[in-house]
Amino acid sequence: MESRVRPAVHRVGQRAVPSVAALPQSTTEVVKVTDSVPASGRSHSVSAVQAGVAHAVGAYGERLAARYLTESGLQILDRNWRCDQGEIDIVAMDDTCLVIVEVKTRRSLAYGSPVEAVTAVKAARLRRLAACWITDHRSLVDSVADVRIDVVGVLRPRAGPARIEHLVAVSA
Repeated sequence: MESRVRPAVHRVGQRAVPSVAALPQSTTEVVKVTDSVPASGRSHSVSAVQAGVAHAVGAYGERLAARYLTESGLQILDRNWRCDQGEIDIVAMDDTCLVIVEVKTRRSLAYGSPVEAVTAVKAARLRRLAACWITDHRSLVDSVADVRIDVVGVLRPRAGPARIEHLVAVSA
């Protein structure tokens, strides 16, 4: 049986997100995580390999985000939930608050930080998806007092540790 190495999580610090950001009124926590990106293991065409690598990196980021959120005290209720309106990466509970989490993973900052990919339009769509999830899972969430949207950005460069940026309570 293969032994899994747990990543080391190092808190780098907290900072306020400026109000001019795409998703204002959020706080963010940046952490470094030491782990490796899984190999895609595919030997198809170049575009299939790139898609496989992108999928592997995205799946890696979602696993890392779920682990980070669990270690931060949230209870994961669902992952990769889909309906005809779209997909929610992670659904979690933070005490009596239902947390809908969008995870974005990138291997470089060439196109900006991962969290910059989540716009106000995407945050509004996540809020609509939250309503759909609650409708489908009412028995799981009888004690929900509030719903919030979080964004977890994972930057996993080719060398060095991964970095996690967690935006809490983004507004649409």
